[in-house]
Amino acid sequence: MSDETDAGEGGMRIEADLVRQLAELLSENDLTEIEVEDGTRRIVVKREIMVTSAPPSPAPLAQPAAAAPAFAASGPAATPANHPGTVKSPMVGTVYLAGEPGSPAFVTAGQKVNEGDTLLIIEAMKVMNPILSPRAGIVREINVVDGQPVEFDQPLVIIE
Repeated sequence: MSDETDAGEGGMRIEADLVRQLAELLSENDLTEIEVEDGTRRIVVKREIMVTSAPPSPAPLAQPAAAAPAFAASGPAATPANHPGTVKSPMVGTVYLAGEPGSPAFVTAGQKVNEGDTLLIIEAMKVMNPILSPRAGIVREINVVDGQPVEFDQPLVIIE
C-alpha cells in the first residue's frame, strides 16, 4: 500500500504519511488545527474538542494553574480573554519570551512598552514571528511561559 493517493487527473496527491504526522503534532502539542502549504498544495488538519456539561477533572485544572504567571496583576481584573488590553496570538506556534536561550525576556510584568516594541516571538513552521505591542502602556500580565505551544487568538500579554 502506498502512502500517496492520487485524486485523479489534475487532482491533488494526498500524502497519507504527512497527514498522519500532522495529526500526531496536533495531539502532542494539544492543538486544534494545523495547516501546511507547499506551492499550490494546502493541507489543513483539524480536530474538534468535545465540551461536556460534566465538571472538569482535577488534571485539567492543574494545567492552567501551572501556566499562570506568578506576576499577575493584583486586585479584581477582567479575564485575559476579554480584557481590552489583551494581545492575542495571531497564529498557532511556540512562544518564546526572549530572542535566544539565556537572554533576558523582551518584556516583563510592570515594564513600560511603546507601540511597536517586541513583546515575544512565536515560531510557526520554523519561522520566527515577532509579536509587537499594538500600543504604548504598561505590561500587566504575561499569560504564557517560554516554549509553550499557543493557539490562534490565545491571550498572550495584557497591556494597560
